[in-house]
Amino acid sequence: MYTIEIYRKDARKKSGERLLEKKDLTSTSVEAATRYANKVLGPKDRVEVHKTMVTRTSAMAPFKEFEERYDTPYYCSPSSETYWCM
Repeated sequence: MYTIEIYRKDARKKSGERLLEKKDLTSTSVEAATRYANKVLGPKDRVEVHKTMVTRTSAMAPFKEFEERYDTPYYCSPSSETYWCM
């Protein structure tokens, strides 16, 4: 699975663009996700393609691997010490 993030130029934002939409796709390749993203793009849009699930290792059990969503905040991830200190 892949997730696309569509950004649009926006002069009101400090970075110069804003997140317009995040969409989860069931495509099995980056090329298919990019082709879909190019269909929904406007003239002022930019797209990023991410693999939805990533493999990480736990901070408390260094040999234990798990999968989590790519955009999980650091402090909410079992791979960080902050998660275990709360």
